[in-house]
Amino acid sequence: MKYFVISWIFLIFFSCKTQFKTQEYNEGNIPKTPNYAQSSNWAVLPGKYPKVLNAYVAKDIDALEADVFYVYPTLILDPLDPSWNASVEDKNHREKVVNSAVQFQASAWGKAGRLYVPYYRQAHIRSYDYYSSGGEKAFSLAYSDVKASFEYYLANYNKGRPIIIASHSQGTTHTKRLLQDFFDGTPLQKKLVAAYLVGIEVLPNTFKHLKPMNKPKQTGGYLCWNTFKKGHFPKKKDLYKGSLTTNPISWNNDLETDFEDHKGFLFTNGKIYEKSIRISITDGLVWSSLPRFPMRIFMIFKKNYHVADVNLFWKDISDNSQLRVANWIEK
Repeated sequence: MKYFVISWIFLIFFSCKTQFKTQEYNEGNIPKTPNYAQSSNWAVLPGKYPKVLNAYVAKDIDALEADVFYVYPTLILDPLDPSWNASVEDKNHREKVVNSAVQFQASAWGKAGRLYVPYYRQAHIRSYDYYSSGGEKAFSLAYSDVKASFEYYLANYNKGRPIIIASHSQGTTHTKRLLQDFFDGTPLQKKLVAAYLVGIEVLPNTFKHLKPMNKPKQTGGYLCWNTFKKGHFPKKKDLYKGSLTTNPISWNNDLETDFEDHKGFLFTNGKIYEKSIRISITDGLVWSSLPRFPMRIFMIFKKNYHVADVNLFWKDISDNSQLRVANWIEK
């Protein structure tokens, strides 16, 4: 929890214009390749749930009829860290994955299916800004791990069960490719309950066969959104223009939802705050009111709610993912 609070405050007070320490991308410095046959290279497996999930997931994991493959967001944020990719053997990085991303994001899908969360050699946050001078290679390396872990999951764990793909930020950068490689127009598409592609732009031409979904019980497609304070845009105003945008409260074509529609926001104190936001949908963005929750003072001047893309709609996601699984199974 401590790390997540620090990350929250970091992203509130520091802009994307941070001056990063960097170095030339050197393949000789690539961290060791993870072996996904070893359970130690998974943050979460059905037989390996960390204690931080106890309060949020189904009591009988074995009774769940679907799987959830979750890919976490960027956790390498230190501007003084010159490395391009994280080592999955780094103890501090593993703790960040479990105590932030798993506890406050992956947990949202914990009652819809059995969770699978691989550690991967994710790219440093500066890889987005320095894409042509090392970032592209860093992302390719990170995706190679996501792909390898998913291949291992399919071969050894899935057993033909329906699948939810869930991700945020850099995780979505990778799951878009994962869907293109494994689901888009393939036999596996029939096993897809839903793909929650959160925190990165998803354009209408991203997939050839997979379609965005605009009904709460719909299955076989994807959902996506990026959250900003109402009336505000990214510094590059057109960054998300044209992106497909889901209403993560009503899950339909509603352009607005009010406080009473909101199921709940999971805050870092572990509590869920119901009816805490109202939202409106604009071109590529979900505009949110200032959330009603403790420490809301820290968000008064914050325009970009990216770090809370999942947390703000935690209970909404939890209920919706369970509904979609039930509908997939019924059909």
